[in-house]
Amino acid sequence: MKKILFFFIFIFNTSIFAQDLEKAYFAGGCFWCMEESFEKFDGVIDVTSGYSGGSTANPTYEEVTYSDTGHFETIEVIYDKNLTNYNKLLDHFWKNIDPFDERGQFCDKGYSYRSVAFYKFKQEKKAIDKSIEQLEEKFNKKIVTYVRKFDKFYKAENYHQNYYKEKFLNYLRYKKACGREKVLNNIWKS
Repeated sequence: MKKILFFFIFIFNTSIFAQDLEKAYFAGGCFWCMEESFEKFDGVIDVTSGYSGGSTANPTYEEVTYSDTGHFETIEVIYDKNLTNYNKLLDHFWKNIDPFDERGQFCDKGYSYRSVAFYKFKQEKKAIDKSIEQLEEKFNKKIVTYVRKFDKFYKAENYHQNYYKEKFLNYLRYKKACGREKVLNNIWKS
């Protein structure tokens, strides 16, 4: 009897804590703002700010911003597939960027601040392509967000991680001055 009881307790406990984790990668201008938004999304376990899309190994913030590394400010999103999925994350991504801005995002301009939906698998690429088609039809405008095959992710310097929490007042001033929320509301309110 004890063995049967132990077996059921073991199965119950392992099923509760079983997570099926996956990673997704998005660039949406300032990675501080993207990190804040995705960390609050149900099913997301962790978000890391970093760089992706370029050819320079282990780039620094200064190199990505002021040199020709080919990288974008990117976030790595770790999520539990039992609680959310790539399509929901993709939808959240769109609602946190201006997909029509080809010069960057909000007050951050330049190549490294362009928006990018990265894909690792064919089904993610199909989801991105389908969502772009739907958005272009809805807005009757061309989406200029890049669609790129994911290769490598480089974690940004420690002072960039959780910046919106660690430097809360500075972050709020920056976000307000950039007009991010106002632009997002104008695009996505309908």
